[in-house]
Amino acid sequence: MEKFVIEGGHQLAGSIRPGGSKNEALPCLAATLLTDEEITLKNVPRINDVMVMLEVMQDLGGTHEWVGENTVKIQNKNVEKTELDRGLCRRVRASILFAGSMLGRMQNCELPPPGGDVIGRRRLDTHFLALEELGATIEVLPDRFSMSTPKLVGSNLFLDEASVTGTENTIMAAAVAQGTTTIRNAACEPHVQGLCRMLVNMGARIHGIGTNILTIEGTKGLWGCEHTIGPDYLEVGSLAGLAAVTGSELTIEDVVAGDLRMIRMTLDKLGVHTKIENGNLVVPADQPLTVENDLNNAIPKIDDAPWPAFPTDLMSIAITVATQSEGTVLFFEKMFEGRMFFVDSLIAMGARIVFCDPHRVVVVGPSQLYGSTLESPDVRAGMALLIAALCAQGESTIYNIHHIDRGYEKIDEKLAALGAKIERQPVD
Repeated sequence: MEKFVIEGGHQLAGSIRPGGSKNEALPCLAATLLTDEEITLKNVPRINDVMVMLEVMQDLGGTHEWVGENTVKIQNKNVEKTELDRGLCRRVRASILFAGSMLGRMQNCELPPPGGDVIGRRRLDTHFLALEELGATIEVLPDRFSMSTPKLVGSNLFLDEASVTGTENTIMAAAVAQGTTTIRNAACEPHVQGLCRMLVNMGARIHGIGTNILTIEGTKGLWGCEHTIGPDYLEVGSLAGLAAVTGSELTIEDVVAGDLRMIRMTLDKLGVHTKIENGNLVVPADQPLTVENDLNNAIPKIDDAPWPAFPTDLMSIAITVATQSEGTVLFFEKMFEGRMFFVDSLIAMGARIVFCDPHRVVVVGPSQLYGSTLESPDVRAGMALLIAALCAQGESTIYNIHHIDRGYEKIDEKLAALGAKIERQPVD
């Protein structure tokens, strides 16, 4: 077990490159099971969730080799096992992504309940309803989900919610199903698009990428390919928020500007203004953070929703930024009833926040934050507390940093290179 010890109140400066998207890498890893040929994935973040996914595939009979700092070659030719390891699946939410790829490859899958962050109910109904429409039989048992199919057959689907992982499971199964599948109300986040592009490189026929209506013509066999994971736009948003609250000028390199439109618009509401220069996102130093009220001087509301709206994963980051911005903001977390509970830690640090209910908080800023002893409850809240500690007066200690490591590769090393006073230390 490790912890971060942080001395806050220091301005940062320099350039930083975001890691590859965790949320794209994980479904792409699962999709490698759809072929016996070798897959090379580049710009893969070396984070805990990725390592666990590779362990799951190794337990099934696959092999992998890191041939570069962030490049891994994967070969699943000898996969014959259909029961996934319970202990490994408990360590990562993304283990649910093996449902679609294992049904596509083996026609059978014994999948233990997935683990992951405790941020509220995370329903799996969308996955199973869609896979059943494609011909799977799914038995929900106390300790596992037992899935089988004589063959997957294309269908005309309307997902009951725009679930990201539900869409990804459906895409993987449909790519090797017999016939054509249409998925309406599909999630279309950048990482879903990345998975689709990889599958196309493997020989899948997918139309409508980037929209909420996908048409997939099933094919009997997919082949190997090389695919580069896109930059993590959630890490980009986190770093932009960090720059703003520490008064730092940061250049975040090689971003995809189209992925950042709503994030930049939301940061604008909090007084964080950014610009795109030569493919980089630049956050100027010493911005006077002021909340931009709505028309008629109304208190603004920031809420989340599926793409292209503001992502739920950045709600905790935006709340932390709002504690340093002059004005009042209502935050409405619509997707998870447990994501807001981390604000107790911000309040203990000196933030003025009204906790209305599990879905809504009101932030009144700016507040001077003070160093504290903190615990990371999940990936995004952990990063939010790290940002708070870096702008606070005094020293903070953050425990349970394995949550942060699950989503942000070598974040302490990256921030130290910019001038942050942060040390990773063992827990006694």
